[in-house]
Amino acid sequence: MHELGITQNIVSIVSEKAGDQKIKRVKLEIGKLSAIMPDAIRFCFDICAEGTVLAGAKLEIDEIDGRGQCNICGAQMPLTLLAGICACGANDIKCIAGEELLIKEMEVV
Repeated sequence: MHELGITQNIVSIVSEKAGDQKIKRVKLEIGKLSAIMPDAIRFCFDICAEGTVLAGAKLEIDEIDGRGQCNICGAQMPLTLLAGICACGANDIKCIAGEELLIKEMEVV
């Protein structure tokens, strides 16, 4: 489960930015095409946050839908996989959303 390591990194990054300030809330954006399971991050968060300035913080996760753009005609379309076929028939699709993992916000007490 690579989400444990990812969650440890999130806690480390937020702790470093917060310094000695207590964190009340952390908001993440996780792309649906990122191979990161939000439920696993939620499960690991309290364990990883224990004993840090994030202990007791609320975790919010927004899941970002996959979106692609055709490199031939420029059309955009929803993606549920990292590949797709455009309405123009081309399969030269670039993923423009859905692979992200962002620490979007943190709220201090």
